[in-house]
Amino acid sequence: MPWIRACAADELDDGDALQLPITPPIAVFHVDGAFYATNDTCPHGQSSLADGYVEGKQVECAWHFAKFDITTGAVLTPPANAPLCTYKVQVEGEDVMVEVPDRG
Repeated sequence: MPWIRACAADELDDGDALQLPITPPIAVFHVDGAFYATNDTCPHGQSSLADGYVEGKQVECAWHFAKFDITTGAVLTPPANAPLCTYKVQVEGEDVMVEVPDRG
C-alpha cells in the first residue's frame, strides 16, 4: 500500500484534524502528541469527521453526535453502529504520512 503525505507535523495543532481529499476521504487527527487516521466520513450520516468535535481521543460527528475512538475506530455512542476504518500513520522527518489502500 502506498504512503501519502498528509501535512507537515507542525501544521496540525494538538486536538485538531484535517481531511485528506482522496477517495474515500481520510481524517488525520493530532491527539496528545501522536497522529492517527480514520475514515473521514461518518458511517451514520455522511458527515466529515475532520469537521467534528475532538475531545481527548474521541471525535464526535457534527451532524448526529455519534462518537468514535480516534485510536481504534470503535463506535462509542449511537446513532452510529459501524466502526471506522483506521490507517497507519508515521512521521518522516517533518511530514505526517498515511498508508492508504491502493486506489488503482
